[in-house]
Amino acid sequence: MAPPSKFQVREYSDHKTPKPASPSASVILISPSNEVLLLHRVQTSSAFPSAHVFPGGNLEPADGEVASTPTDIQRHLDSIAYRTGAVRELFEETGILLARASQDAQALLPVARDQRKSGREAVHGAQISFAAWLQSISPHAVLDTDRLLPFTHWVTPPNVPKRFTTQMYIYFVGLEEAGNPSVRATGDEVETMAPEWRRAKDWLARARSGEIVLFPPQFLLLYLISGILDAGMVDGREESRDEVLTKRERLRHMIENEGSPVPWKDKFISPIGLQFGREDGRSVLALDKPGPELKASDLKGDSDYVVLVKFSREGPREVEVALKKDVLQKERLLKEQKENDRQQASKL
Repeated sequence: MAPPSKFQVREYSDHKTPKPASPSASVILISPSNEVLLLHRVQTSSAFPSAHVFPGGNLEPADGEVASTPTDIQRHLDSIAYRTGAVRELFEETGILLARASQDAQALLPVARDQRKSGREAVHGAQISFAAWLQSISPHAVLDTDRLLPFTHWVTPPNVPKRFTTQMYIYFVGLEEAGNPSVRATGDEVETMAPEWRRAKDWLARARSGEIVLFPPQFLLLYLISGILDAGMVDGREESRDEVLTKRERLRHMIENEGSPVPWKDKFISPIGLQFGREDGRSVLALDKPGPELKASDLKGDSDYVVLVKFSREGPREVEVALKKDVLQKERLLKEQKENDRQQASKL
């Protein structure tokens, strides 16, 4: 019998004393043509090996202060520390620099590739702080944290070996930044292979075919993004500027205003097992709980959707998003059919 996957999600009650979740942040970067940037983690990566992920990682003390107590709600809420950590991690992992020359500047600060390469190596190697490096190249420069849009917060289930409390952000790269070297991505050659831009629908298709590994948070958010940014797409036809901007505004509106019981920007999600042992071998993960650290808070996840997933030793496979009501109804009808079949067989 194969050993259980270390990624298998069970009930919260299975782990009374989970390991503390480390604060982390990730950026969903949207290109001027509405493509999404993903990184391919190397097999030896300390987190999410071999998976495709959004750029991001653990916060560092220099990013700002967060509460130290795991159950303190302030430890998990969007803050300048999370935003700074998101921009820093994006820079370290991809070389993309989200910074402006001054507080009043609208465009991103253009920095040559070689300068960014040496800078990210120095920052990653703790030879200089991110803030100090930025000031060294442009004295009045500021990180572009204001244009990070919160897009769900995820708390790793308690049974997983490495746990994170992760703030997800979405960032729309301005259409005018298409030629800016600061938004050109390269791999860090440490934990990630070459970064790659693709339409959200293409990332989903590759995951569904088994070509790549996407964890439930990445799959769900790409699913939501694709439903808007890929709507009406015709292969081979380049979208107009107005179409790109209109879709971005629609996605922003959805994130800020839509969702049940709270908008997507305010959701705190810790996947929890809802169904196991399905005929297709997949588990159903509910998304409505905020996690064991936050169970006493008023924070809420999502009550409409669930994620279906088969856990293997290499990670999640056959991931899909569905409406909870449809999955529960289908399961109820299947049980009724099995009971009817059993009753009919007993009469023979």
